[in-house]
Amino acid sequence: MIKKSVLLIICSATTLTLFAANKAAQRVTESTAVLKTILDKQEIPTSIVDKAVCVLVYPSVKKVGIGIGVSYGRGLITCRSGAEMNGKWTAPAMYTLDTSSLGLQLGSSATDYVLLVMTQRGADKVLSGKLKLGADASAVAGPTGAKAVGFNDPSVDVLTYSEAKGLFAGAAIGSASMATDSDMNKELYGKPLDAAQIVRDGAAPVPAAGKGLVSFLDKVSPKRT
Repeated sequence: MIKKSVLLIICSATTLTLFAANKAAQRVTESTAVLKTILDKQEIPTSIVDKAVCVLVYPSVKKVGIGIGVSYGRGLITCRSGAEMNGKWTAPAMYTLDTSSLGLQLGSSATDYVLLVMTQRGADKVLSGKLKLGADASAVAGPTGAKAVGFNDPSVDVLTYSEAKGLFAGAAIGSASMATDSDMNKELYGKPLDAAQIVRDGAAPVPAAGKGLVSFLDKVSPKRT
């Protein structure tokens, strides 16, 4: 009887671990699909992506609660490798998005968000583990169309975009907070790692779930301009 109980506990723990790992992999897959759709349609011009040092993707961010206007998203970040952050794209790190300013935009629908980190200063702040946009790093709604082609503002750390119900636009997301999702990083890589270790230090190889994302970005924007 004791042996059966121990075996049941082991099986349950294994199942939970596999479920969490699959959940992390699913998040990477969903984030990749969102980014690929947006960039394939050139809704964010390549000229903008070529200037970015990091990309954050938050698929299907939804409003939490009724009338509260709070939303919470889970996504990922990947950055360019190298001391000057102009090399190939790195393995993804899991990230969260928490904001009290998206309620009116979201309503009852799910919204995909893509954030481009445009400066190394901004990347340092994002990869510190937790930051609040506007306070710790400057952020503005990303330009589209002709305005995007000529964008060149070194004072802007982060450009923010959203897509909901088929409509894509620059998005003002106020004082959104972003942070490393430590639990999901552990599940994806099998050991405790923060975003800086994954992205900056190369502490883990690109997981199977992230190879599609990295290869796609390396193809679309192989070098920072």
